[in-house]
Amino acid sequence: MTGPRVKRLCSRTACKSGAVATLTYVYADQTAVLGPLATYAEPHTYDLCADHTTRLTAPRGWDVVRLAIDLSEPEPTPDDLLALADAVRAAAAPPPAPDVPPTEAGRPVLTVLRGLDSSR
Repeated sequence: MTGPRVKRLCSRTACKSGAVATLTYVYADQTAVLGPLATYAEPHTYDLCADHTTRLTAPRGWDVVRLAIDLSEPEPTPDDLLALADAVRAAAAPPPAPDVPPTEAGRPVLTVLRGLDSSR
């Protein structure tokens, strides 16, 4: 079961805004690529909010490639709501009853289990 999507925050220090874009550096080409928010947070990439996305500058001599980006924060999807409801139901469900051997008038009854290796 997967949980609801966690809102990713901007990677900039002390910024608490939601991320809308992902920045990746291509060191071999001296290029910074700024594109839509990646599906998963990856190491060596930086998630940026709308404000930091529009103010991004690259190191001197580097190129910046800006892909088409929707600067609005993503809204929760119906899948997120269903995953959250499933998680609440699972947390509220009573624990399963423990396996209690059958008894007859307070005495345990032997049960034959088929398929077990008797050479042990």
